[in-house]
Amino acid sequence: MQAVILHSVTTANVSVVCLASGKVLFDLVCTHLNLVEGDYFGLEYQDHKMMVWLDLLKPIVKQLRRPKHVVLRFVVKFFPPDHAQLLEELTRYLFALQIKHDLACGRLTCNDSSAALLVSHIIQSEIGDFEESQSRQHLLNNSYIPDQMALMDKIMEFHSNNGGQTPAESDYQLLEVVRRLELYGVRLHPAKDREGSKQSLAVAHTGVLVFQGHTKINAFNWSNVRKLSFKRKRFLIKLRPDLNSSYQDTLEFLMGSRDCCKVFWKICVEYHAFFRLFEEPKARPKPVLFTRGSSFRFSGRTQKQVIDYVKDSEFKKIPFESPHLSASSVNSQGIVNGQMPVELCGHSPDVRQPSPLTSPLLNDAGIVRTDDEEEVRRKVCGPERALCNRSTAGKALMCLIVSFQDSVGKDEAVPDSLKSTIFTNFAPLYRFQSVFLREVEQRLALWEGCSNAHIKGDYQRIGDVMLKHLQGLKPLTAHLQKHSEALVELEKACRGSPRLEVLVRDFELQKVCYIPLNVFILRPLHRLMHYKQILERLCKHYPPAHVDFRDCRAALADVSEVVSQLHGSMIKMENFQKLLELMKDLIGIDNLVTPGREFLRLGCLSKLSGKGLQQRMFFLFNDVLLYTSRGMTATNQFKVHGQLPLYGMTIRESEDEWGVPHAFTLVGQRQSVVVAASSLSEMEKWMEDINMAIILAESINGPPSDRLASSLTDNKDSCAEAESEDDLMASRTSLERQAPHRGNTTVHVCWHRNTSVSMVDFSVAVENQLSGNLLRKFKNSNGWQKLWVVFTNFSLFFYKTHEDDYPLASLPLLGYSFTIPTESENIHKDYVFKLHFKSHVYYFRSESEYNFDRWMEVIRSATVSASHNRILSRKESRPY
Repeated sequence: MQAVILHSVTTANVSVVCLASGKVLFDLVCTHLNLVEGDYFGLEYQDHKMMVWLDLLKPIVKQLRRPKHVVLRFVVKFFPPDHAQLLEELTRYLFALQIKHDLACGRLTCNDSSAALLVSHIIQSEIGDFEESQSRQHLLNNSYIPDQMALMDKIMEFHSNNGGQTPAESDYQLLEVVRRLELYGVRLHPAKDREGSKQSLAVAHTGVLVFQGHTKINAFNWSNVRKLSFKRKRFLIKLRPDLNSSYQDTLEFLMGSRDCCKVFWKICVEYHAFFRLFEEPKARPKPVLFTRGSSFRFSGRTQKQVIDYVKDSEFKKIPFESPHLSASSVNSQGIVNGQMPVELCGHSPDVRQPSPLTSPLLNDAGIVRTDDEEEVRRKVCGPERALCNRSTAGKALMCLIVSFQDSVGKDEAVPDSLKSTIFTNFAPLYRFQSVFLREVEQRLALWEGCSNAHIKGDYQRIGDVMLKHLQGLKPLTAHLQKHSEALVELEKACRGSPRLEVLVRDFELQKVCYIPLNVFILRPLHRLMHYKQILERLCKHYPPAHVDFRDCRAALADVSEVVSQLHGSMIKMENFQKLLELMKDLIGIDNLVTPGREFLRLGCLSKLSGKGLQQRMFFLFNDVLLYTSRGMTATNQFKVHGQLPLYGMTIRESEDEWGVPHAFTLVGQRQSVVVAASSLSEMEKWMEDINMAIILAESINGPPSDRLASSLTDNKDSCAEAESEDDLMASRTSLERQAPHRGNTTVHVCWHRNTSVSMVDFSVAVENQLSGNLLRKFKNSNGWQKLWVVFTNFSLFFYKTHEDDYPLASLPLLGYSFTIPTESENIHKDYVFKLHFKSHVYYFRSESEYNFDRWMEVIRSATVSASHNRILSRKESRPY
């Protein structure tokens, strides 16, 4: 057997290793690679012109006839349907190597466009950003696919679009493209059907596949397969009975030999066990006298066990370096990349730039950064970097430009004026942001040493990139000012077309639109505030003599000028958007949006009536106070029971008068209402806001007209039964189970959490959006799960990775307490904060002190209401 992967195993020890089971050798390989998710891989070798997997349960000496002359290859064995299920970056890197090999040897065939796109990601990973002469020369010197010369121009065109991608990102994109190909992870086994037609059998995570040439002509899912067996050269698939199917009960295929049948049968058994079972199957008891059939069984962890193990465990990852992939990677035996002999898998002397797993304290030259450089790196590469991440920052515009246009924009119900307003004005912003964020990411990748793009000069600065693009933002101010028109046009069109209203509502229920659509329309303006915040932090940190200070200060001046121009319309749009959102949650009113009306606060209060205290939802505006209850209807909207005009109203505490804690009385010109808050702080917030609203109402010349009277129905004041908190969490923490009534809106959260939120709180939340990686742990679990977390709209949205288009789940934070774990909770980790509401407890862990402080800052803004005195400044010019 050729020298095994561990350098410590010498030729003298080969015989000792061969006496052990296959699992011993395989575990040594995984340990050497520091590979946690090794169960996706296997060791294969050639036996009688067939490639055979090393059986982990049998001794090696019983499998290899001449072990000293056998080459074992470490290759991917199980291909999952989604590479996002691979939780370790090293695993994805090894998968990328396998794909590169399959492309080079012609096993993975696809159309020309897909092949060119795949190669473009490969060379982006190897040589960095596109430079025509360098890219062309590299393709001339290295062959990645058969007939590569014919596709060179297309490959280079795709490569030019990959600028800014780090090697890890390129590998990710490579896997993203390849997983959609029909031959992804497929190994064809020649066979014939009963009529003698040449076909091929293969196995995948879904079941057994049948190919004719390279075209899949049939598939038998595991759920439909009753039994797989072989009898000599015949491979048999026994199906479950299906009255609606024309298939025979048992399908028969003829393969080359009994050994071919058995090899394929074993692969099917292992694939089924790995992807379908929850745990490794137990060994059969050995028969006393006679054996019948094969005793072969799957050995190792199933995919579910692998995923659970990685999520529940923490590993101190040893940095790996990606060997430079070129023609030199191919040896005389034609072995390349994923199928190199095992002794070649160690560190190559010709190493690339360090991968993103290398220490963040080292730059690409391996030099330790100074404390000052590291502090700046944190400011631009910590959570603030997530604000500049193309996947995060681009989701709002992508939702409007791509998803909304595909789902709604092509329908005849959409008027041309709306199409023009949205798509004409948002497309230039999308193009600007894509180029801007790509260059920011590329600079930060260079700063961190994560890119192998060969750029000379002082790149540990960011102000020059920010200044260059923010100066180019000024001509786009006219497009940004059209956002208000987009909101108005969308609302106007929906009112005039019931069909369009249904289309928009259905689009908002899609996973990609995880927040209201009109909030997405405002996101480009919010993004300007975030850029301004980042530059303000940098200017405060840099001394005036710093090389990056002047550019940062100039960029700050440019973005501040644009924000100042948009400030007035921004205030109006935020209010207009909130009124539109509330209209969807209210019934019994149809003219909530009227000129001059401003939203101030919404939340729960208990209304005192003849039946006692009953939970009601109150909505405070600058001219009227509405009170509602949630109806037990299919939409779960809030039904308006009454209105209290604010003109001439007075308010007084009345806890002693009624004997109800935190009670106060609203005395209007027509009626008086006694309400009680859930706490002293809630009572103070409501009384202060209502007093302020009364002052605003009286500043209007004369009493306002009864704007709502004609739209309010004559409803009796009956109490709707509230759902339990368990019902709330069941229906709102998983967006995949989101109900059609938009049950995760702020109004519903306040109803269940018995709390309130003001317009000032909404404005603060806009300023304090954040995203980045966090480790999450539940109250009764032991392990930490790494997630990409986005904080917006008072909620945490959880993604597998920052590349995902929609979140897996959400956690609304209104009503939650935000604390640091005590010693009695036995967390014993640094940078951990705790979120809890009643019996629901979550722990979150950050990777550094700086990131921890930023998350503390923004989440506190959602769990602790803004200072009351900020309400008085609402009419003033609030700085963004």
